[in-house]
Amino acid sequence: MGIADVRRFNRTVTQRIGALNDAYMSRDRPLGQARVLWEIGPHGCDVRALRARLDLDSGYLSRLLRVLENDGLVEVKQSGDDGRVRIARLTEHGRTERAVLDQRSDDLAKSILDPLTERQQERLIAAMGEVERLLIASTVQIGIVDPRRPEAKFCVQSYFEELGTRFDGGFDQARTISADVDELTLPAGLLLVATLHAEPVGCGGLKFHSGEPAEVKRMWVSPDVRGLGLGRRLLTELEKQAAARDTAVLRLETNRSLTEAIALYRAAGYGEVEAFNNEPYAHHWFEKRLAE
Repeated sequence: MGIADVRRFNRTVTQRIGALNDAYMSRDRPLGQARVLWEIGPHGCDVRALRARLDLDSGYLSRLLRVLENDGLVEVKQSGDDGRVRIARLTEHGRTERAVLDQRSDDLAKSILDPLTERQQERLIAAMGEVERLLIASTVQIGIVDPRRPEAKFCVQSYFEELGTRFDGGFDQARTISADVDELTLPAGLLLVATLHAEPVGCGGLKFHSGEPAEVKRMWVSPDVRGLGLGRRLLTELEKQAAARDTAVLRLETNRSLTEAIALYRAAGYGEVEAFNNEPYAHHWFEKRLAE
């Protein structure tokens, strides 16, 4: 459903922005090369970060960088003593070329807006913002990750740090009910991590108890991607993972200061129940029976 609409939209956009031309912005290079040149930026960029940011195959990115190097626009050098880390930087010629691309991109944007009325411009910009948010949301990937991995540790630590700023009186990890790495590793439990361009942006865990309700733990979404529905996606995936392991009921507790989380749980069908544990930071306890 809607596939034909998406394809028609893609065709319209690629034609209107000139992506079909071999000489993007009339600069004798296609869009892919121009985008890499722009993304490297004035301060340079780690090649691995560049590949993740653009979702490019490493071999294809290497070929793009080689062309830009041969054109005298880019230099790629080893960073320090670590041969695995390479940094791409613009040459003086590359910086000049990037400035030209910036100006021509401004001119293209102006050419799109100028034929429209002020009201049409407002509608188009608002629609572009909504499309951008939804495209970003569709780019986020969610999967089970070993809680010992760096991206998992980053998410859990960010979760703790945010609780410390939002809870009245702060947050002491030693006082809360545990959900350590062993408890979030199968078969005892699991941890989902959400990534955007290979960067961790959210997490959610489960603790399983044989014949009893499972617990939802460590639900966190980066402020950078809030408003994209990622919290709901994480919660839905946790429910699927729990149901796949014959869990009939999910439980969770939360603090009164986490108003967005409370709204999410209620909207997702979790009903408030009497306290079922002695979590010192909890004010609300929720439960949901999963569909059989």
